[in-house]
Amino acid sequence: MSLPPLTQHPLRHTIAGEVHARPYEPLDGAWRVSHLALVTGELPPGTETALIGDLLRRFGRAGPGPEAVYLTVDLGPFRLRWERHTEFSTWTFLVSGLPGDAADPFAAPALARVPEDWLAQLPGKLLVGLHVVLDPAPCTAEQAAPLFGGRIVGSRVGGDAGAVFTDFLLAADGFGRALVVSDGMTPGLAGRTLQRVLELETYRLMALLALPPARETAPRLTVIEQGVSAAMAHLAEDDGDAGRDRRLLSRLTSLAAENERLLSGLSYRLSASRAYYAIVQRAVDDLREDRIEGLQTIAEFLARRLAPAMRTCDYVGARMEALSKRLTRAGDMLRTRVDIGLNENNRDLLHSMNKRAELQLRLQETVEGLSVVAISYYVLGLVGYIAKGLKEAGLSPVKPEVAVLGAVPLVLGLVFIGVRRLRRAVVKHGD
Repeated sequence: MSLPPLTQHPLRHTIAGEVHARPYEPLDGAWRVSHLALVTGELPPGTETALIGDLLRRFGRAGPGPEAVYLTVDLGPFRLRWERHTEFSTWTFLVSGLPGDAADPFAAPALARVPEDWLAQLPGKLLVGLHVVLDPAPCTAEQAAPLFGGRIVGSRVGGDAGAVFTDFLLAADGFGRALVVSDGMTPGLAGRTLQRVLELETYRLMALLALPPARETAPRLTVIEQGVSAAMAHLAEDDGDAGRDRRLLSRLTSLAAENERLLSGLSYRLSASRAYYAIVQRAVDDLREDRIEGLQTIAEFLARRLAPAMRTCDYVGARMEALSKRLTRAGDMLRTRVDIGLNENNRDLLHSMNKRAELQLRLQETVEGLSVVAISYYVLGLVGYIAKGLKEAGLSPVKPEVAVLGAVPLVLGLVFIGVRRLRRAVVKHGD
């Protein structure tokens, strides 16, 4: 039965095939493998696929599309496996068979088959370089030790189907070395074991990228912590001087900004480190190690070397987070005290303003009374002049002094009412 006529999600096929992305390579017999991991950051789309296309055209093959993030192809002299990750890319070159000099199977690595001019164009900075020999011939730890300068780490893996030996060091050529003994492995198990060895080396070093900046950040965190402690001591002992509190708040704000700058610069690296370390732990578990007497296992080596480094990174991240919370609490406490001081100042200011307003009101009432008297005085003067004029003209039998006396209550009342109405009009217009 075919699919019903339903609208499919645009990502259905992408996510359905995600579990099959980047499969392992089934490997039968002896192989030489060279593995590179270059840290590139974000690259423009098609940068690496264009480079791969150039290599494939040299061997008469068509290149991948610009949207590709994974490729495995057999070019004849070697097999290429490329994987694009978030901030790095891996390039794995595989050549079937071992070199003629069986005493040193690392003498002719797979990378020697790759054109040097093309290798020089690979974008990014080399972080991981590893040569791996996959050998089906039985090999003991004593036989493998000379290949690594006598100091090796290893174990039986895959349910005692084979063994893995390495020293986690860089040889004179700048590459690490690992020997996978596949004497009892199926091609599928050999391919999976090789993939886990490559993942161990790649993600181990990617995880450790966080360690140097974490170590550099630790002393700066100590300075910030001392600054916070000093600020809290002043906060506990100080008598609440507003100016000093504001200066202390400014200092705490500077410390908080510095801590946030460190946190924002390191948080991504620490998060990525934790994710990479989880992949390393999973790869170690998938190896299913069994101890070889007298030899340190890969899990034990990483537990003694890598785990403490990761704990250091986690400790620095936890310190930054805890310090951010301490700074927030100290800032809130000091800001509260500054706000209380400001509120007290505002209260005193309002009280002072109320007193001034009350004095201004009294003064206004006094001025208002004086204004009534002054205006009435001038109005009564006009009334006196008018009364005298009318008396001289014979138009009024009333004496001017009597007329002024009779007008006094009326003039005072009218002037008082007029001044009050004028004040109310001005106040209403101001509101």
